[in-house]
Amino acid sequence: MRAVESFVAGRWAAGADGRPVHDAVTGAVIASVSSAGIDLGVAHTHGRAVAGPALRELTFHERAAILRAVGKMVLADTDELYALSYSTGATRSDSSIDIDGGAGALLAYSGIGRRELPNQKVWIDGVVQGLSRDGSFVGQHIITPRHGVALQINAFNFPMWGMLEKFASAFLAGVPSIVKPATPTAYVTEAVVRKIIDSDLLPEGALQFVAGSIDGLIDVLDEQDTLSFTGSAATARVLRGNAAVLDRGVRFSAETDSLNAAVLAPAAGPDTPEFGLFLDEVISEMTVKAGQKCTAIRRVIVPAAHADAVEEALVERMRDITVGDPSAPDTDMGALVGISQREDVRAAVGRVGGTTVLDTCQFEGVDPERGAFMAPTLLRADDAATSLAHVVEPFGPVATLMSYATLDEAVGLVAKGRGSLVASVYGPDLDEAAAVTLGIAPHHGRVHTIDASSAAASTGHGSPLPQLVHGGPGRAGGGEELGGLRSVLHYMQRTAVQGSPDLLTTVTGTWVEGAARREKGHPFTLHFDELEVGDCLDTEPRVITLEDIEHFAHFTGDLFYAHMDEEAAKASPIFEGRVAHGYLVLSMAAGLFVWPDPGPVLANYGVDNLRFATPTYPGTEIRVIFTCKEKSLRAGAGYGEVRWDTKVVDQDDNLLASYDVLTMVAERGDAT
Repeated sequence: MRAVESFVAGRWAAGADGRPVHDAVTGAVIASVSSAGIDLGVAHTHGRAVAGPALRELTFHERAAILRAVGKMVLADTDELYALSYSTGATRSDSSIDIDGGAGALLAYSGIGRRELPNQKVWIDGVVQGLSRDGSFVGQHIITPRHGVALQINAFNFPMWGMLEKFASAFLAGVPSIVKPATPTAYVTEAVVRKIIDSDLLPEGALQFVAGSIDGLIDVLDEQDTLSFTGSAATARVLRGNAAVLDRGVRFSAETDSLNAAVLAPAAGPDTPEFGLFLDEVISEMTVKAGQKCTAIRRVIVPAAHADAVEEALVERMRDITVGDPSAPDTDMGALVGISQREDVRAAVGRVGGTTVLDTCQFEGVDPERGAFMAPTLLRADDAATSLAHVVEPFGPVATLMSYATLDEAVGLVAKGRGSLVASVYGPDLDEAAAVTLGIAPHHGRVHTIDASSAAASTGHGSPLPQLVHGGPGRAGGGEELGGLRSVLHYMQRTAVQGSPDLLTTVTGTWVEGAARREKGHPFTLHFDELEVGDCLDTEPRVITLEDIEHFAHFTGDLFYAHMDEEAAKASPIFEGRVAHGYLVLSMAAGLFVWPDPGPVLANYGVDNLRFATPTYPGTEIRVIFTCKEKSLRAGAGYGEVRWDTKVVDQDDNLLASYDVLTMVAERGDAT
């Protein structure tokens, strides 16, 4: 037996009088866990004083690059982590979700940060709001890191993934994490934290680790801090009622136990592919991690006409499940995390009641009494409407079968879970599937709707994805642990900043309409490091003629009547006569601002936010006001992305078109 150590303020230390942790397979004591004697208040101070400022000095892209490096480092050597994970009762495939999935969450958030966030320290939310007639006073919402720490309390079932997906969101936001794993599997979390700390990839204090009780730590949190929790609804209620949350404004987010459902649609009879796919998903969700997943299917809701066929088919599949040593390659399901957890599940089965369809199996190569083994258990509700399966969750390999007569009844049964993380709908009829999906959507964070065309590509009922919401209303906790940038926002503050356009340009690093512009030669002759936000070009004019319009129409094949037929155009409620093609206006505008010679501009890679403000008629004199709006360096690439505010105006300065031109611009050191 060894003591699991905490990592606080840059040093590892074991607490006194540790609580024993048992191997889920053999029952042997393998570790002890305690934080007694460790000053946890120092972790809070260290995170806020040391790590927070260092993280806030990095841009979103710099933080994303670190996440990517950490994810790749973890994936480079996972043998130790897999070996430890067997002792939690998890099979190799179970552990892959936790270990490879955890590292994958880091890589996913790295990609989200690079693609969806600016290479800035400030994230702009929405458009500039004009607050004065002359444009001298404007408002802009910005999002910045909070100046606190993220205290993250995690569940036992995913000791690595559960920690890393929360850490990734907070780190990308610029907020340091203090992670507290569940005691039964804390030794796995400790191992991955050691790998990350030893890599020296993180700023000091960005990740701290507490094994054991966090008594006293919540007491020092305040309005700049965030408390994130994964676990039981009962514990979430206690935390939500803590004075730190109620009185000091600590931001609280919870993802809790959830009575998830799978619905078989009426058209999915035994002769359809969806029927078999449904059965496979139910069996998978009962056995993966021995059913110890917050997303596992607990309620199997099927049409009354198919209920007997579903029950018989599930029993047939369950009899083929091999339960035993999780390290054996032929094992389908390993052990629960511990004996006490197994007893809790058995007690919950008794509370759910109903008819027991099957609760026996053959255990292979293990002593089921010494280890925390349990047979997959299928129950049938005697009365679906009043079943306690809508209220009580056996957090193990247990599901309850119940039937319905109409789609409305099926939706009502699903809703009895009072808020769930995920539900699945299986059926070949799109109208049926859509009706159920929309009916249950308000009660869920995610709805997984499958027919034969999507099944092969499906990521599965129980697989939360970094890009999509993982959370749910009501009993499920009301939080969003995942969901791309949605989860990053938990650790940040949205602020409405009011001031002059020049002030907002300085605050955000993005040029705001009305702020100062500077003309210092053609901006396309300037390298990335020479360009400044606000550098601009006011071009020479050019007249668009009727001949230009006709040539463009015949050259491109765009013979839309408004460009070619004067009478038809006049008859339109929009036009006064023939008009220039919008894309002709853009093409001629490009001819006005593009620098023809080789230079720092490497490529135009897109146009954003294009709007045509007013029609352009033959004889209109156009010119372009072209302003450097935003810069984002691609580290190590030798160039950066430059966004140009582009406005096409007529001879009276009326706006014809507005859009952002996106270019790649070389740094001076890499100029050719």
